Amino acid sequence: MIIEYSFPHYFMIQCFLIRNKLKNCVGEPMELRVENREINPTRFIVIGFSVVIFIGSILLTLPISTAERVSTSYVDALFTATSAIAVTGLVVMDTGTYWSAFGQIVIISLIQIGGLGFMTMVTMFAMAAGKRISLKERILLQTSLNQTNLAGIVRLTKYIFIGTLIIESIGAFFISIRFIPIYGWSRGIGYSIFHSISAFCNAGFDLIGDGRSLTPFVGDPVINFTISLLIILGGLGFTVLLDLGLNFRNRKKWAFHTKLVLVISGLLLAIGFILFLILEWGNPNTLGQIPIYQRPFAAFFQSVTTRTAGFNTIDTAGLTDASKFLTIILMFIGGSPASTAGGIKTVTFGIILFTIVSEIQGKRDTEVFKRRIPRQIINRALTIMLVALGLVVVVTMLLTITENNLSFMEIIFETTSAFGTVGLSVGATSSLSPFGRILITLLMFAGRVGPFTLALALMQKHHKDKGKISYPEEKVIIG
Repeated sequence: MIIEYSFPHYFMIQCFLIRNKLKNCVGEPMELRVENREINPTRFIVIGFSVVIFIGSILLTLPISTAERVSTSYVDALFTATSAIAVTGLVVMDTGTYWSAFGQIVIISLIQIGGLGFMTMVTMFAMAAGKRISLKERILLQTSLNQTNLAGIVRLTKYIFIGTLIIESIGAFFISIRFIPIYGWSRGIGYSIFHSISAFCNAGFDLIGDGRSLTPFVGDPVINFTISLLIILGGLGFTVLLDLGLNFRNRKKWAFHTKLVLVISGLLLAIGFILFLILEWGNPNTLGQIPIYQRPFAAFFQSVTTRTAGFNTIDTAGLTDASKFLTIILMFIGGSPASTAGGIKTVTFGIILFTIVSEIQGKRDTEVFKRRIPRQIINRALTIMLVALGLVVVVTMLLTITENNLSFMEIIFETTSAFGTVGLSVGATSSLSPFGRILITLLMFAGRVGPFTLALALMQKHHKDKGKISYPEEKVIIG
């Protein structure tokens, strides 16, 4: 739909764009009034995801969606649809055996929409239909992709869509090298495409069946390397991938955000790999039962998949308590901003960590790579972490009341996995009561749209501080 503006409206829009460029707002949702109607991008995105989930859940209740041609309860269908759109991977029914080919297509379609983002898919369909992308839609895209600049947002969307298809196609090709000999041509190709999309979108849904995930391929280098690389690429973020692609040979041109993401992601992967290898080396339920030469593959894959992917090559329920707690921490951090991953995000964690270090060192500002982080970004990082922690704590407490058959470790593991849109499970998901499934469903949704975005969407109005009133400063005792 093309919006026609009168000259006063056109003049107002131009002033609005100039004002935002001058203020250099950092990823804040922009608001624009046209004909006394306020555009709230965050609320629109939340509603958009809700509509897609509703449509997907209705389709999954149909008998045609199940292998046995029976209707699925709406709570279970809603849980599955939310898990797919939130690219989580928690399931109450086995994806490979319970759902029919039609149901699996619905699930993988929801995963692709959830991974790319609701507004990205809408924009690509609109462009394919020859529709002009209006200013309102560009603002929605900017918020959806968590970008700081409105300029070039449509071009970025094209790059994201095309780049995603290329990466997923290459991934499917390498996976098919192993799947076709096992499952045959048609089934092997279908499985390869499904798992490639699921891996890049950090969803963790699989079609192997019987809840085994990728455990049959624990020592397979092709599957381990391909799936791990897809997960890592999907978790880095589209902005980082584009920056790396355009400036692959010149690291000096890499954006500050790209450097920060690569450093923090690399450290988390390395720390996770080393600790999992040490903690699980002699565990007869995990690494201890496989050949020594396969253990590094399994430990590295476990470190990668905790970054909100959800696949597993070893029995998650068999992990030691120390490894489960490490998994919870990594799941809570998640992937990077503007990616298919969930969690509070690597940059958020990094900013908080660097702020603590700077405070201990007595520095006035938070400094990273000889750059100063604005106070506004630090406040937002702290807000995201505390809101996320609050969500996990509240849902965990409620589940401890309603799910008497589960241990505290099982509950907090499932809760963190849902919020981080990870999908790893210690086997408690199918044991949840209907109320427990609804709670996890809401938490998966909150984890996908982001706690900060959800909070803004639920607010009646969101206005930046105009700075008209400055109250007297007062000191309090801390620590």
